[in-house]
Amino acid sequence: MEDDRRTRATKRTEAARTLPRSPESLPSASPHASGFIPPHGGYQDLLSYQKALIVYDATVHFCDRFFGKFDRTREQMIQAARSGKQNILEGSQASGTSKETEIKLTNVARASQEELLEDYRDFMRDRGIEEWTLDHPYTHRLRRLNRTPGASYDTFKKGIEHRDPAICANVIVGLIKVTCYLLDQQLRRLERDFLREGGLRERMTRARLAARARQERSPGARDLTSVRP
Repeated sequence: MEDDRRTRATKRTEAARTLPRSPESLPSASPHASGFIPPHGGYQDLLSYQKALIVYDATVHFCDRFFGKFDRTREQMIQAARSGKQNILEGSQASGTSKETEIKLTNVARASQEELLEDYRDFMRDRGIEEWTLDHPYTHRLRRLNRTPGASYDTFKKGIEHRDPAICANVIVGLIKVTCYLLDQQLRRLERDFLREGGLRERMTRARLAARARQERSPGARDLTSVRP
């Protein structure tokens, strides 16, 4: 059972393993490169999604290990981790027709990560576990691992599955903090894009005006206007 769970976690994170992209240049999985529906999707290339996926897999393993099957905390933590992952995905897919929806869902993902972070801190506080400081040697090690291109669950597996609960909890807390930072950056980028480009309605208006201008400039349109009754 343990090996099966690890295999599933590895497969999920490897499926999302690509060269990481920054929130400043979100990739496109849409064929609509022109027109009023902008490029959208490509959530697998988002660093925020990649980290959120690792956090989810790590949380499932952590909860299976430290909480009973019917423990309400287990259910809440796994749901918060899933929400932190799924809302990034849904926001990315919805961005083609609604920037407002993308921003709202990305913010939900950020809030879910914060909720999950507090659950881990409750776990640590109840057991007298200290949270690693910024200058802790293990924090520096974790920071280096986070810079690994295409980092996956396996990159952090030794810490996530460590026999000492103080280490595995702190490793996951560190991953959640990184995910929160990336989502904060993503939200700021989405805000700038909206202020610069507007939403779907503004793009539709610009596309329609551009199409009308092209029609008026076309030879057929000039010939048509020169025909007399």
